[in-house]
Amino acid sequence: MTAATTLTDALLKRTHRFRTLTLVLTGTLLITLLARVAIPLPFSPIPFTGQTLAVLLVGALLGSRLGALTVAAYVAQGAAGLPVFAQGAGPAYLAGPTGGYLLGCIAAAWITGCLAERGWDRSFFTAAMAMLAGNTAIYLVGLTWLMMFTGPGEVLTLGLYPFIVTDLLKIGFAAAVLPMGWSLTRRFHLL
Repeated sequence: MTAATTLTDALLKRTHRFRTLTLVLTGTLLITLLARVAIPLPFSPIPFTGQTLAVLLVGALLGSRLGALTVAAYVAQGAAGLPVFAQGAGPAYLAGPTGGYLLGCIAAAWITGCLAERGWDRSFFTAAMAMLAGNTAIYLVGLTWLMMFTGPGEVLTLGLYPFIVTDLLKIGFAAAVLPMGWSLTRRFHLL
């Protein structure tokens, strides 16, 4: 056994838990940073954010279980009052109109991760389909939850239609990045 060159080397070689904790915290940081890229909409309680891009990438990069765990940790951080969400924190915020979207993000990471584990992250088309499936989960949970605040007549106008174009752009970006990552990994013999 060779000696570790740094404390981090020693910890990463000795414990899977430290590696897992590092990945979860890094993932929650990425989601937090992209959630801060937020544009409030005057007509909707739901803002435009980069959060869903981060959630879909975390799911695809970490896989179903670790991706969902990471997003659940992010949601738990916000529910505990840490300022990780786009426009608030705490249990009352999670119980508000955006709470369903946040909970749907956990399912989205799991779905996207499952599909990535089956190789769907290797080409643009399949990666886009995986991201679309994850994004659909966010909408299903989010819109169902939002309906409690808006009623069925306004839910699509306030919680879906304004976000379709930006979500498709985010999906396109993520679907392009993942296969590129695989290509670079093969090119530099990192596998």
